[in-house]
Amino acid sequence: MKKYISLIFIFGFLFLFQSCSSQGSLDSKTVDTLVDSEEFTFYAQRANPMNYEVINVMGSIQNAPSTRMLQLDGLSYTIVLKKNNLEVTLPYFGRLYNASYNTANNSYRFTSKDFTVNKSQNKKGNWTLKIKPVDVRNVDEITIEVFKNGKAFVSMRSNDRQPITYDGTVSKNEETEKPKEKL
Repeated sequence: MKKYISLIFIFGFLFLFQSCSSQGSLDSKTVDTLVDSEEFTFYAQRANPMNYEVINVMGSIQNAPSTRMLQLDGLSYTIVLKKNNLEVTLPYFGRLYNASYNTANNSYRFTSKDFTVNKSQNKKGNWTLKIKPVDVRNVDEITIEVFKNGKAFVSMRSNDRQPITYDGTVSKNEETEKPKEKL
């Protein structure tokens, strides 16, 4: 009986490993081109609050495990970086030091036109971008670590709330159609 249970466990592990490794990723040259051009979109797939009290509160909500609440859809929550524009739309789970009654101000939703980007690449080929928005009052620094396969890790440091991190992927910015001119 133990033999069958161990075989089921091994096959289950191999199936899980195979399905996780077969998820799409970018090649390293495409990632280098995207990061070097400083024009790409980060799609958040998971939020990771730094405060364990937040996870405990989420876990206390009935019929809503905290692991499901922190999984994001991978399309709606983004950081869009362009040469002269930074658009951030990310949820926030954590402690606010200057809480607002307006819940729209509790997440990270802003557009910055005045920001600096410092990027570096380590020996393994992974990129680190440090973005400092000047015209946004509550965000101190955004750190984006981009790995060779297109996976990314974002850390948001703010002056009015606890830090939070996000896991996700990067890809090319979506092309927006220009409105046709009227004759």
